[in-house]
Amino acid sequence: MQEKTYYIKGMHCAACEVLIEKKLLEVPGVKSVQASTGKGQAVIEYEGQQPNVHVLNAIFKPDNYTFSEVKKQELSEEGKPINKTLLGFIIAIFVVIAFLLLDRAGLSAFLNVGSNSSLLAFFGFGLLAGLSSCAALVGGIVLSMSKQWHELYADEQNSYKKFQPHILFNIGRVASYALGGALLGLIGSRLQISLGFVAFLVIAVSIFMMGLALQMLEVKGFSRFQFSMPKFITRYVANENNFKGKYMPLVMGGLTFLLPCGFTITAQTIALLTGSAMQGALIMGAFALGTAPVLLLIGLSSTTFFSRPHLSLTFSKVAGFLVLFFALFNISNQMDVLGFGLGSLTLNNQSQTQSQNAIGLAPMVDGKQLLQMTVRSVTYEPGSFKVKAGVPVRWEITSSGEPGCDAGALVSNLLPGGSVYLDPNKGKVTVAEFTPQSAGNYKFTCPMGMVRGNIQVVN
Repeated sequence: MQEKTYYIKGMHCAACEVLIEKKLLEVPGVKSVQASTGKGQAVIEYEGQQPNVHVLNAIFKPDNYTFSEVKKQELSEEGKPINKTLLGFIIAIFVVIAFLLLDRAGLSAFLNVGSNSSLLAFFGFGLLAGLSSCAALVGGIVLSMSKQWHELYADEQNSYKKFQPHILFNIGRVASYALGGALLGLIGSRLQISLGFVAFLVIAVSIFMMGLALQMLEVKGFSRFQFSMPKFITRYVANENNFKGKYMPLVMGGLTFLLPCGFTITAQTIALLTGSAMQGALIMGAFALGTAPVLLLIGLSSTTFFSRPHLSLTFSKVAGFLVLFFALFNISNQMDVLGFGLGSLTLNNQSQTQSQNAIGLAPMVDGKQLLQMTVRSVTYEPGSFKVKAGVPVRWEITSSGEPGCDAGALVSNLLPGGSVYLDPNKGKVTVAEFTPQSAGNYKFTCPMGMVRGNIQVVN
């Protein structure tokens, strides 16, 4: 019995190692195989003639793997080894900067939606959501799951088959949004979803995304990190003996209805206000359909890059850094919403207090301190107020009709219950009343924690 180490180049995944070992054991003379895509090698024990490297490359050509007897380093044009982790980090930095610039550009100001808007407007609204803050959550989930979805179809030659999980994800998403919209329209009154529950849910999903990101970055201990729902929840759909998990993307797409960003809350609120199951279903279905092109583009890019050996590792590094950023971005914002972040909802920062001193006290109208504010696409106007402790406050919040993270709801420790849902229709005024009890600087924010304002309470 003789042993030979071959160096392999191709996609890194656990399922791929099983495929490599299975095919190598079919080669005449091969008795045992230990493959590691992470190390980029396969150790073969054989009897008789050594397996020919050209024969192996012919066998694995459809799977986009290449074999060599000598370890080869990928070189740059200057002849120096390429550090794929560093390259992936640099590319990810540029993508993150583009995302943040796009998110703060205020593009949503060009698109207004309301109860009487056309379905085409809601489709455009969904398209805008896919390009902005919602990409940090739903797009991050698609990106983080792409590697594992690709593993399920590693032995498929058909490009459509490899792209099927992303199609199923969006079908499940559109279907669940349409059904959820019908339910909201049927209820016909405000559905008081706990924004605190949503914040914890987003944090839980983001922690899961971090695990997948660390797997993509090949951090030791996370290489076998896999996602599987409890059997009693997924039952037959997720039964690996029946579907081998290939229909899980359909379920995951449907569950994204429970992960609302500001855009989704706006669409849900409008569907609720229609009082019609049919209209609610059409509004939410059109919105989800609008988010599909961007999510499918993310899926297509991941499928394309993961299928090419010379690009798969670099793409995996870029995706890993992006998913890690999106996860930390979401967690930071939600901790802020819950009042535990660096920008806590209640602050007693001396420098902030000094900057608030220039703001005059809110005027008194009918025995109440009156705050009047307009919610725009990426800002509150004005975003700072000053009130007296122990005196009732009437807060009139006017919608500009501009969609954004802040258009659906507002969160503050000063509010009864900690939050208030806003009417997103242009010109509509939502009134919230409260009586501040103690002095301090109190933040208010959108449910995603991305747009913030401040109320200074003085004695």
